[in-house]
Amino acid sequence: MEHRRLGLSGPSVSAIGLGCWNFAGPYGPTTEQESHETLAAARDLGVNLIDTANVYGMGISETVIGNYLRHNPGHFRIATKAGIRRDPATGARYFDNSADHLRSELEASLKRLGVDHVDLFYVHRREADRPIEEVTGTLQRFIEEGKIGGFGFSEIAPSSLKLAHAVAPVTAVQSEYSLWTRQPELGMVEACSDLGVALVAFCPLGRGIFASKAPNPASFGAADFRSHNPRFVEPNLARNIEAVAPFKAYAGDLGTTPVALAIAWLLSRGSHVIPIPGTRSAIHLEECVKGAELRLGATELAEIGRILPRGFAHGDRYSREQSNGVEGYC
Repeated sequence: MEHRRLGLSGPSVSAIGLGCWNFAGPYGPTTEQESHETLAAARDLGVNLIDTANVYGMGISETVIGNYLRHNPGHFRIATKAGIRRDPATGARYFDNSADHLRSELEASLKRLGVDHVDLFYVHRREADRPIEEVTGTLQRFIEEGKIGGFGFSEIAPSSLKLAHAVAPVTAVQSEYSLWTRQPELGMVEACSDLGVALVAFCPLGRGIFASKAPNPASFGAADFRSHNPRFVEPNLARNIEAVAPFKAYAGDLGTTPVALAIAWLLSRGSHVIPIPGTRSAIHLEECVKGAELRLGATELAEIGRILPRGFAHGDRYSREQSNGVEGYC
């Protein structure tokens, strides 16, 4: 497995990480045993970066990981997140980047994970009215206290990254980035490269659109994130499946799978880009890892660009509710 640097002074991590939201069931029911089998497969495949958050199942994902680590310590570099809250009366989501909240949530995450520090701690969503410079100071104190190895932000704008990085070095920015979500190419890919910040790409497989078998809404459970996602409701879904079909055929022509090809394309975007496909299946993870074995030349990249040009997707990547807290910058 190829390794990449997690920020300028951060640890060396596998070029592909494992997103662990799926351990909490956002795309369907799962079991702790299934998640543990996926973690064991990650270890065997050389994947050493795992990504979770306090709100993934309201602590379920972290607890599942912690239960695995208690019997299998070492190997993994752990990233987790905090900053999202819900009003207990209304259920409405809001954001809290205060020092007290981030500290209490970090300490709760460490307890669930069964560790005394994590390698990377993100602000999951930025609190718009709180200066990011203040938040950066809070995160830097966590480093000084030995609770985290580095810090980052999820779904922020390049301008916010530059403000934060001027206070203390940011380790990573996490953004949705894939062949059908190309917004990071409008400034974030370049800003991270210029500053020596890792760009951790979540949902690199478009929430399953690049899987060999097309997503079927009939199989979506009530809690499935895609049930209310604009790209997965009709008529958008049928149009997206049709648009992606030639890409899947091209993957076959190259002797690989669309999953591996989509991952390989992301890895070609820069040595600072680290995809973290989310899965609860050891078999699916193995298919993702094969993307790190592919080397795409100019001819292949040009053909992928012709088949799936920027902006080909039908529908917004988030509904209005799902996009709450995401910083726009174009």
